[in-house]
Amino acid sequence: MNTETEKRSLLLEMIAFSTVDGKLHKREYDFLWIVAQELNIQFSDFKDLFHQEETIVVIRSEFQRIQQFYRLALIMYCDGVLHEKESTAIRQIALEMGLNPSAVKRVLDLMKNAPNAMIDPKILLKVFQEQHN
Repeated sequence: MNTETEKRSLLLEMIAFSTVDGKLHKREYDFLWIVAQELNIQFSDFKDLFHQEETIVVIRSEFQRIQQFYRLALIMYCDGVLHEKESTAIRQIALEMGLNPSAVKRVLDLMKNAPNAMIDPKILLKVFQEQHN
């Protein structure tokens, strides 16, 4: 992430997605805080984001869009319950990001079958790169 605006937009999108099922689980909140720390967002600014409306900043880099999709997918699995609203929302977000629907489906299937919903970053990128050929 390059600018403060991009970082805030990324977190706002993640916060909006994490509440799509109607509640924010503690594990989701903790995960969001970890991401905020990685983006060098202060705790007071992080808390303020929960009271702001989402303003979408288009992520230009495909690599960064894939990263953001994966972060959102991790939030989806974070609370241990996969809601239909989350599944529908993540697919829509991925489409809006311009990510290949087949690759998105494969990644979500891999995550669903993984013991902790995490997949190797190399595999993640490979799935999306295969779609370019």
